This record gives sequence, C-alpha cells and structure tokens, in this order.
Amino acid sequence: MAELKKTLVLGASPNPSRISFKAVNNLVRAGHPVVAVGQRVGNIGNIAIAIDNPSVSEIDTVTLYLAPENQPDMYDYILNTISPKRIIFNPGTENAELSSLAKQKGIETQEECTLLMLLKGIY
Repeated sequence: MAELKKTLVLGASPNPSRISFKAVNNLVRAGHPVVAVGQRVGNIGNIAIAIDNPSVSEIDTVTLYLAPENQPDMYDYILNTISPKRIIFNPGTENAELSSLAKQKGIETQEECTLLMLLKGIY
C-alpha cells in the first residue's frame, strides 16, 4: 500500500464545482489525512475549511489551488509555519518565485495535477 501523506490543501473551497473541493474528497477517499485552508468557512464532507492559517505539524504535502498573484501573502505560512516536504503546483498555480524559495529550503516542488496523480497512483 502507498504511504499516506498528510496534505494541506491551500485554496480549498466549499463549492462542489471547484477542483479543490474534488481534490479534498479524492485525498480523503485515498486515505490521506487532509487539512483544508481557504477563504470561506465551510466543509468538504467531514473536513472543515480553516480560514485562519492554522499551525499544523507534520505536513508532507501542500497542494496549491491559489492563483500566483494570491500566493505571496502565503509564502511565510507555507515555507516557515508549515514547512512541508513538497509543494504541488496544480495547473494555473505555477509560480517560479515560490518554487525557487521552496527549493532553497529543501522543499521538493512539482508542477502536477493532484487529481491525476491520485488517479494514476503516483501521489
């Protein structure tokens, strides 16, 4: 069985039509522990969406659903508070600056689609 990776979904939305909503559901379905952080209070299944950038430990992966222009305010949170092992830049979230800063801190970065990674069993 694949290793379970505690994942922080940044840009989570309670709107079922959003890809971040689907990602949270698919991560949970695959057994990965999930922390959802977004701009609106709500739930995705049994997962509450935090809006206050919670301090959580042992995050393996941050998967981004924030447009690049909305990411700079989150740099410190991602890189220093969360300090994950990897960051996944989903399509439309690619950001060379954040990727470079992450690599300087020894954080792996990937430009991938979380949903496809889960589907292919390569998450």
